[in-house]
Amino acid sequence: MAHASADSVLSVMDQRLVAALQCDGRLTAERAAHVLGLNPATVRRRLHALGADGTVRVVVSPVARPRNGGSAGALFLRIRVLRGKLDTIVAALAAREDIPFIDVTTSGDEIFAVARTEPGSRDPLVFRQLPSTQAVTSLESATILHVFRLTSEWRHQVLTASERAALSPGEPVVAAPASGSSGLYGVDTDGLEQSLIDALTPDARVTAAALAAHTGHPESTVRRRLAQLTAQGRLITQVLVDPRRLGLSIEAKLLLHVAPDHLAAAGQALAEHPSVHGAFATSGPSNLHAAAYFRDLAALYGFLSCDLVGLGITHVETAVVSRAVKRTPPPVVTAATARSQGRSTRSMVREDRRLV
Repeated sequence: MAHASADSVLSVMDQRLVAALQCDGRLTAERAAHVLGLNPATVRRRLHALGADGTVRVVVSPVARPRNGGSAGALFLRIRVLRGKLDTIVAALAAREDIPFIDVTTSGDEIFAVARTEPGSRDPLVFRQLPSTQAVTSLESATILHVFRLTSEWRHQVLTASERAALSPGEPVVAAPASGSSGLYGVDTDGLEQSLIDALTPDARVTAAALAAHTGHPESTVRRRLAQLTAQGRLITQVLVDPRRLGLSIEAKLLLHVAPDHLAAAGQALAEHPSVHGAFATSGPSNLHAAAYFRDLAALYGFLSCDLVGLGITHVETAVVSRAVKRTPPPVVTAATARSQGRSTRSMVREDRRLV
């Protein structure tokens, strides 16, 4: 039997299973089958197939929504480069663990990226390394001030509201942090929790039995800790799937100018729009950034000409994404990693100067 092409649209059943995983990344085949009215064996087989060929990956989200929507420290970067040097710069940025997201636009010389950093700091990447790279022709950075919608919160609209409610974990319960080292999302964790998070980061569907073998703790203890992390909202999963496989062939970045008295309402309206998978208030002239998926260019045009009307938006700049380069970073940057990142970017600078 011929394999489906890498960008062929998944069947309706497979799309519904992807949407179910968006509700709960550790969802069992039995529970999915019960809610969606499918045969458990069929669900088990399809989930295995989707994961085995790399169509779908479920990872621990690299970013959690900060309390009250505030920012934990991140910059939007817009980088323009000399034509012919795009791949060199992209590869160097992708090697850095403090760069969780990288997109290349259809202009052929433009990169959008997100960099984790300390709020208000003079980040070396922005202040020194990229500006000293001769292939970089311009660099804009904007601090994320408020989070309206994260990619991990986006849901493919193929389930009913009742199905999503039945598949989703309950509302997280805020609990006092455990004592220990700082772990996922800046929350203190003990050794067991951190080892579980580390093991789940690249594959959030690792079984409790495998996690027990990995950590050396009883499976019952592992299950209890996983339940606690989930109940507290500290284990956020994200489904990685090419949106083209979901019938969404267009991704766009939107840089919006919004009057201050409309900013909160406009951001919330975008967060509630089914196409929008990211919405953030930012510093800079474009004080509202958004990212969205669309079926086609006609749907993007309809969004711009109709859905944005009445939100107090005075200017819109739209960039269509040609390639999503990176969406799968580890959540924690260690000192050793930081040193490696510095070496990676210095190598980029040296290589760039040699090539120019």
